[in-house]
Amino acid sequence: MEITVALGSGGMKGGAHIGVLRSLELAGYQVAGLAGTSTGGLVGAVYAAGYKPDEILEHFGRVDQSTLFARHPQDGPSFLGLGGIRHMLLKMLGERTFADLKIPFAVTATDLLHGREVILNQGRVMDAVLATIAIPGVLPPQNWQGLQLVDGAVLDPVPASIARMFAPHLPVVAVVLTLPPEEEIHTPDYSKLPGPTPVIRQLARWRIGQALQTFLESVDVGSRAITELRLKIDKPDVVIRPDLGRIGLTEIVDVYDLAESGKAATLDCLPLLEEAFTVSNSLRRRFRYSAWSSDVESVQNA
Repeated sequence: MEITVALGSGGMKGGAHIGVLRSLELAGYQVAGLAGTSTGGLVGAVYAAGYKPDEILEHFGRVDQSTLFARHPQDGPSFLGLGGIRHMLLKMLGERTFADLKIPFAVTATDLLHGREVILNQGRVMDAVLATIAIPGVLPPQNWQGLQLVDGAVLDPVPASIARMFAPHLPVVAVVLTLPPEEEIHTPDYSKLPGPTPVIRQLARWRIGQALQTFLESVDVGSRAITELRLKIDKPDVVIRPDLGRIGLTEIVDVYDLAESGKAATLDCLPLLEEAFTVSNSLRRRFRYSAWSSDVESVQNA
């Protein structure tokens, strides 16, 4: 059975997506189209390139998280850099373009110059991933054909509408890594942030560290609110929300534990996914989305 999947934002919690994808495969589902935002875009890109979930987990498990956000000479103004992530993407994706991918795939980003959401689905995949993960102020913005792009989660934390573009007649599975609005806000633990630990701990004592804490809490609040709004508007057929506790956006994590959380949440949702394939629900989708089209703009890479 075929489905389309939207992988949502979640910072370092993105490893949960691996467990979701693996469990969907084991349950007999084939991903016919994939959209991702932020870390969901990173995991989605590697999966769409042909890596199996177990291979992705192995690669991510070997990564030294303390080096992920090292600064690179080409990084713009930001608190952290993309040096380690860029190196990882070069190893896993290389010069692949979207046309080279095994699964139709797109990521979202936010254009700061024009205040709009854009879809990145052409050109070099690595460039698109670096744009969709660029948390404003925390990670450097990416220049793309005259646009200044940051994290797609600013406007679309779970790109269900983009996933639907690939096959409007198929069920859309949205994987949400943010907590529900009623859950308690998580205060970042600076001793667990990736990066040189003594430096991070010192920053926690400075006003700049306290300011970053306030900023990340604000990002979390806004992302959670926009996520719930987009879910109401875009109406994915199934929402999978792994129980990730109160993990901060940039904390060091155990990727294997995250994958297990994704697996458990997926198994709980399999009955809902089966229901999405009933005749009545299939007819509803065909009727509702027969003339459906996206109102967001696609950006082509030179």
